[in-house]
Amino acid sequence: MKVGVVTFPGSNCDYDAYAAIKHVLGEEVEFLWHKSADLLGSDIVILPGGFSYGDYLRSGAIAKFSPIMEKVIAFAENGGLVMGICNGFQILTESGLLPGALMRNTHLRFSCKYVYVRVENNTTAFTRHLKQGEVLKIPIAHNEGNYYHFADEIKKLEAHGQVVFRYCTRDGEITPEANPNGSINNIAGICNREGNILGMMPHPERAVEHILGSADGLRLFESLRAVLASSGVSVEAQ
Repeated sequence: MKVGVVTFPGSNCDYDAYAAIKHVLGEEVEFLWHKSADLLGSDIVILPGGFSYGDYLRSGAIAKFSPIMEKVIAFAENGGLVMGICNGFQILTESGLLPGALMRNTHLRFSCKYVYVRVENNTTAFTRHLKQGEVLKIPIAHNEGNYYHFADEIKKLEAHGQVVFRYCTRDGEITPEANPNGSINNIAGICNREGNILGMMPHPERAVEHILGSADGLRLFESLRAVLASSGVSVEAQ
């Protein structure tokens, strides 16, 4: 398993993702510079959190024009596994790889804390080794995490099982109080219909060791490793 972590100007969670994959999971990982046109044979591409290009215009709006995104989009459309975390999720929506948009938190404040999310879809490569309805403790750190889409499009997302994570209480209840940013239907993460592209606002790479407060995030990366190992096939990065 080889993971490529894209670094944009303003990324600040790329090293967190790198450390989680290399030092905790023990797998091969490479940084991918935003001006590069080479995914270096990555089986998985991670778009990390941070403030790409200073979040000018809108979060992720400029990053989508980085040269490497052309390769990431082609990789994803060819079935490659792509994970966008926080700012990476914003870049995925701006790039059209995932539907909807991430808006300002309804309380208009930056939120940085641990939250609970419930697994709504455990059939994706990112969640296949998790249980349906399982509750994970993972931190957030964002100002624009309020997921929005038109009502009829939200119905389509729900109908096709594209809602992967939802903000919840410790006991797994979906309540307004458990929603840290006003995201519609408490949505914390979604995937495309094929299930090979995941966008999520919580930071699993920051929850990979118990000393950090939780190791629940590591299980997403372990799931990816297990899925790739069982398939015996990696998608070639062109």
